[in-house]
Amino acid sequence: MGSYNRVTLVGNLGQDPEVKSTQSGRSVCNLNIAVNEVWKDKQGQKQERTDWFRCTVWGDQGDNCAKFLKKGRQVLVEGKLQNRTWEDKDGQKRYATDVVADRVVFLGGGGDRDTGSQVPPDDDSIPF
Repeated sequence: MGSYNRVTLVGNLGQDPEVKSTQSGRSVCNLNIAVNEVWKDKQGQKQERTDWFRCTVWGDQGDNCAKFLKKGRQVLVEGKLQNRTWEDKDGQKRYATDVVADRVVFLGGGGDRDTGSQVPPDDDSIPF
């Protein structure tokens, strides 16, 4: 069997979306999504953990996210994991793993809204 890179998240935005443009003028929107997990430990005590995911949404779909989403809004994001590397201003090598979204569905408050699909070309990625 070959490789497969797919992720689906349902969570809440931790801040308002940030939209920027590449040098070529293409829109890119960043979402920070909190995904909560709740369980009971061996003693029956409620435990909770929040994992944060950075999501990148390209083009018109990213513009729609920036236009319609706000901090706290629940979203479903489907896409792929992508690792990136860059040097910070001090010359230190930095690493991050992002979800590159090809589908974002607006959930909760205001009705569901699917922004459709748009996959970025590999040569248009930029560090943030």
